[in-house]
Amino acid sequence: MGFDHLGKFGVWQHYSQAGASSARELEELGYGTVWLGGSPPADWEGYEQLLAATESLVVAPSIVNVWASAPETAAESFLRLEEKFPGRFLLGIGAGHREHTDAYTKPYDALTHYLDVLDARGVPQHGRALAALGPRVARLARDRSAGALPYLTVPEHTAELRGILGPEALLAVEHKVVLDTDAVRARGVGRERAGFYLGLTNYVNNLRRFDFDDADLTEPGSDRFVDAVVAHGSATQIAERLAEHARAGADHVAVQVLGDDPQAALRTLAPILAQHLG
Repeated sequence: MGFDHLGKFGVWQHYSQAGASSARELEELGYGTVWLGGSPPADWEGYEQLLAATESLVVAPSIVNVWASAPETAAESFLRLEEKFPGRFLLGIGAGHREHTDAYTKPYDALTHYLDVLDARGVPQHGRALAALGPRVARLARDRSAGALPYLTVPEHTAELRGILGPEALLAVEHKVVLDTDAVRARGVGRERAGFYLGLTNYVNNLRRFDFDDADLTEPGSDRFVDAVVAHGSATQIAERLAEHARAGADHVAVQVLGDDPQAALRTLAPILAQHLG
């Protein structure tokens, strides 16, 4: 199954920030998918509200946390939304972070159990995707879901994942952006957000595999780290950075805008992203 319905680029935002009117505008601007972060509940009522307010926009939690939402609940939500809005809801799931979950033990086993239940409840493989950073979970994403949803990543990682996933699986990457040509100011905004993730071992360990060291990955993070995970500058400069993921093998790039008035930045970025990624 192809992934054209997701579009080449979408928007990543915290689920508490998502609303019907903004979703309608994003659809009109050409964004194909809204990815809902912050570990929304599997039965969050906002999924249906966003889908009902739009015509073709895909809505995807990124991700439902396997420790917080039962797989039976996730399956029920998927099947209900798939019936009402065929092909427009993608169930993103993941194991989250050991720093945030007391029950975080054997995450790989937890993911496989979750997938087993989704299978038993009739959720198709193409209707779900996995948060994946390392090779082992990437292979699981390839074999038992539509594909992988990496976060806080760089194009070199995208290329590695594409090699693991093969040519058919979905690879939808998140990348943060600050629409500001003042590099010092933009880095400040980016560091405020991206630096938080340097307290989470799975992200730090993954970035170490791509030539980042202690000087880069000690909070709040070096300029090199910030520049790598937060695209900043003009709309054209940002679009060119995001296009590196596409050239490395990404099917879709989810744009997370940092700073004041993300919707205004998304308006500015949309036509430029269409030129570079569409």
